[in-house]
Amino acid sequence: MTDLSQIVKAYDVRGVVPDQWDEALAERFGAAFVEVTDADAIVIGHDMRPSSPGLSRAFARGAAARGADVTEIGLCSTDELYYASGALGLPGAMFTASHNPAQYNGIKMCRAGAAPVGQDTGLAEIRALVERWADEGAPEPAARPGTVGRRDVLADYAAHLRSLVDLTAVRPLKVVVDAGNGMGGHTVPTVFEGLPLDLDALYFELDGSFPNHEANPLDPKNIVDLQQRVREVGADLGLAFDGDADRCFVVDENGDPVSPSAITALVAARELAKHPGGTVIHNCITSWSVPEVVKEHGGAPVRTRVGHSFIKAEMARTGAIFGGEHSAHYYFRNFWNADTGMLAALHVLAALGEQAGPLSQLVAQYDRYAASGEINSTVDDQAGRLAALKAAYEGRDGIALDELDGLTVTAADWWFNVRPSNTEPLLRLNAEARDRATVERIRDEALAIIRG
Repeated sequence: MTDLSQIVKAYDVRGVVPDQWDEALAERFGAAFVEVTDADAIVIGHDMRPSSPGLSRAFARGAAARGADVTEIGLCSTDELYYASGALGLPGAMFTASHNPAQYNGIKMCRAGAAPVGQDTGLAEIRALVERWADEGAPEPAARPGTVGRRDVLADYAAHLRSLVDLTAVRPLKVVVDAGNGMGGHTVPTVFEGLPLDLDALYFELDGSFPNHEANPLDPKNIVDLQQRVREVGADLGLAFDGDADRCFVVDENGDPVSPSAITALVAARELAKHPGGTVIHNCITSWSVPEVVKEHGGAPVRTRVGHSFIKAEMARTGAIFGGEHSAHYYFRNFWNADTGMLAALHVLAALGEQAGPLSQLVAQYDRYAASGEINSTVDDQAGRLAALKAAYEGRDGIALDELDGLTVTAADWWFNVRPSNTEPLLRLNAEARDRATVERIRDEALAIIRG
């Protein structure tokens, strides 16, 4: 029995190539994807990692052998693949390991219209088929194998995004973009072309070995170059994309990071201006600022678990206009409920360019609390440590507990959430309070219990 437990995660396939998976396995995944989605046509894209073209082609072979016609869009960002899935009405597969190191690769899969494929929505069945075929041999090819063709959708993707946010009349802005040698270097020039933006490009050369820094802008060490460049050239703001360019991180004119919660609140306010009374999704560790701003602008906030499959499911269930996460994933109803950092970036540029003040001043109204940031602790017994936390706070006056996702403890002036990692022996702590001294006190109190 082939054991895929190390590479089939909650939302995608991801592992080291070729140690944990290879092109032969990718071919089986392609066949199983077609079988589970019952697709007669699919679309496939890939990032700039050295292993991506070969894995992508192998997946296409497996899909075509099961009778599906394959459209390859080649090099693309993950949200460009979602665009293709939505615009063409086809299930899709994106070959990327996002921000993981160079030796990793993976597959993000979706049904037609960019609907997510996770453990509960097809991924478990795909895994079971791949394991069965590895042991018993693949089934006979379809009577009519599918075709494999090419299509470039980059210009159409850019045009669609620009149709959703009007930047033609904004004041000229100087923007530094750090693509981290990832797919932002491929998409940003086309999306920004012709806009009143003076683009200063950092690390736009596509290089899956990531020679300059990891393509994970949520790690502070990976935005140091961007911060320095923004200050050096006197830019209005800086943008950093992760490896597959579906997430975008923002720094202001001083090079200071802008929290993804503040960006969520800013974009929510803009979307609610277009869709009065709309629903906005936020996960349980975004700032209190987000539901506050949503209510202030006449919207309905809905709190959900962390993770794109949960956010997208709630987007579909509630008809939400927008959703945001602490991890700089931003979801839009007018982008098939899928996440696109590029569209969020265009909203930030438009909001800044439509008024005269600096970004730091603009986002101050959306950044109202002191936060700890995410703090990871390695523990032997995740469930035991969570139970100890629950016991420590349960029954205290003025304190509420909920277990929507891990454990959230809420008081009048602060809250914290502790969640177990799905893939590592870690507990992740996020805390927020009305002032810095309180958040530090709550952080230290929680960590003392977590770390025993």
